[in-house]
Formats: sequence, C-alpha cells, structure tokens
Amino acid sequence: MHLHPSCGGTATRTVGGSRLLTVSVPSEAQVNYATEEFSHDEREILRPYFTNLDGPVFALVNLPEVVKGALFARYSRSSKSLRRLFLDEFVGELDTAGDTTIGATIGVEKAEALYDRVFFEYGDDSVAQLGGVHLACEQASNILTKILEWGRLMSYLEQSTRYIPYDTRLGGRYRYHRDPDILSSNLGARYVAGMDELFGTYSELATVMTEHFRALYPKSEGDSDFAHRQAVRAKAFDAVRGILPAAALSNVGIYGSGQAYEALLLRMRASTLPEATNYADLMLTELRKVVPSFLKRVDLPDRGAAISEYLRANHAAMQAVAYGMLGEDNVVVPRGSQVELVDFDPEGELKVVAAMLYPPHRHVRVVRARQGARPLE
Repeated sequence: MHLHPSCGGTATRTVGGSRLLTVSVPSEAQVNYATEEFSHDEREILRPYFTNLDGPVFALVNLPEVVKGALFARYSRSSKSLRRLFLDEFVGELDTAGDTTIGATIGVEKAEALYDRVFFEYGDDSVAQLGGVHLACEQASNILTKILEWGRLMSYLEQSTRYIPYDTRLGGRYRYHRDPDILSSNLGARYVAGMDELFGTYSELATVMTEHFRALYPKSEGDSDFAHRQAVRAKAFDAVRGILPAAALSNVGIYGSGQAYEALLLRMRASTLPEATNYADLMLTELRKVVPSFLKRVDLPDRGAAISEYLRANHAAMQAVAYGMLGEDNVVVPRGSQVELVDFDPEGELKVVAAMLYPPHRHVRVVRARQGARPLE
C-alpha cells in the first residue's frame, strides 16, 4: 500500500491485479476508486497536462482551449477515461517537445496575487468569472451527476448510456457506487448482490437486443461496417439502459468559471448525500491547483463554511416543517395512474404568442401584444 501525501487521506492497493484508490472520509469510512494503470513513459507525458494521475478527479492544464474542448466532446461517446483518451487520440497531434518541465502552477503567481487582492480582499466576485477550469469527474453515481449539473451555470458533458456498454468493469467490478456505510451495514451483501444481478441482466439483454437490431436493420450498401455496428449498438444500449440503477457510475466533464465552481462546492458541501460531500473535497483539492484564489473562501469558517452550514440547517428545518405539516405520504397509487397532471396554465399558449409578438414591435405594449394574440386562439 502506498500513501499519496498530495491527496491526503488516500492510499492505493491491488485487488485481483487491479489498483484501487482508497479515499478516507470524515466518518472513517473508505471509498474505493479504481486506479488506472499508466506506464512510466505515459505518466511523463500526462504529468504536465493533468493535475492528478491516480484519482478520479483531475483538472486539465497547459493545453489549448480547443484541445480541452475536443477532449470533452469525445468523452460522451467513449468508454475510456479522459487521460487514456488523451494518450490514445490526442498526444500525436500535439507538439510536446519542451513541455517536460511544465508544472500545473507555472506562470500564474502574478495573476494569483492580483486575484487575491481584488477577489478576496476587495470582494469583487465578478473577477472569478475570468478564470475557467476543465474538470473531469469520473466514477460519479447518477445521483451525484444531477447534483453536479444542477446549477446550470457551467458547461457539462456526461458519458452517454446510449453509446457505452455499461457491463464493462472497473477494477474487476461492475460500475456502480459502493457507499461505505451501506457496505458495512447488514444490507451490504444484499445491496451488492442486487446490483450485480441488475448489471448481469443488463448485459444479457444488451446482447439479445444487439442481435435483434442487427437482424432488423441489415447493413445498407453505402454503410461502413463501423457505422452500422455503432448504430446497432446504440439502439440496443438505448433499449436496455432503463435497467441501470441510479447508483450506476458515469464520467462528467465540467467547464466553468471560478465563481460557478465556488457556488457548486458550497451546495455540495451542504448536501445530505455522503458521496457529494466527499466528492466536493476531491474537487476542491484539484481546483485549487489551477484557480486557488477563486476558491479561497470555500472552507473558511466565517465565509464558505458558514454558507454551507446555513444551507444544511435550512434544509433540515424545512424537512421538519414539511413532515410536520404533511406527514408520511404512504398513499398507494392505483395501477395505471402513475402520471397525474397537477396544474396547467389555460392561457399559456396566448402568453407564448404575445411574447413572440412583443420584441419585434418597437412601440407596442405588452398588454396590446396580449390583445393582438387573442384572435389566434
């Protein structure tokens, strides 16, 4: 076992020939992330461009924006990790000569000093919009991906269940989140068995549906073997992906400003989902290697920590009020009535048409636009 002092509270171990990264969390539980193997030469190539070569969270540095964007574009249709994609598909296109001594923080000291003064001391949050980071978040459960993408203040690219077979394994195990508290409970074995059965069923049906669609859509004369094979696989994966549980792991590429990352981390640190709070610490460690000044307030007791605690306390208080007023909702929904319309706007279409008429007309009032739209009902 080798401890990683740069990560803090992490270690790697080998299980069945695969390396696993173990991350300690506040409750003393441990989360195991599969560690990808790179040769010595590959690590030397990766080191100038990725802030972390072992963990599931890392930032991209010292690369042209177009290259980072292209890497994330490939993310959604590849089963490879971002670092493996970079090695396999992008290194040959880059002139890496002379880059061997580049570090993740080279050349930013003056800029960081300026940002520290304007952003932290003067409180001008707008400067945090000037620094952006491409952050790769791998092995995140589908529940966590919703938390990561909830703010919509950033650009996201998530691995697609339509193009990637989800029965491939990470570290010899199916791709689903293993919460340490669940695994250590009396439900741990049942959880693993249930998840393995779900993924096994998914794998079997994916094979059956692939054969079905291959017979249903034979290869046309103008199609290449590759294009036809990919189209058939996409139809099969699309048909069976509903079986995948919320714990299924995904990879998410995020690009955002320092300000957006700060807001995201404050929410994640206040979350009641242990995976989210643990992942927030991983993200903060990597982001501080790229834009440290923009994230200086996140864990300060009188700044970011206070905001996260307020959000957490407010959620708990509202949860108590909600259960106090509404009680437990254990009503059984009748079969065939899973969808219920709870509200609609009878003048919705009228308002949409009025909104379309209003901007092009330089002198009309909103009321007049509404009146003009009414004959179209």
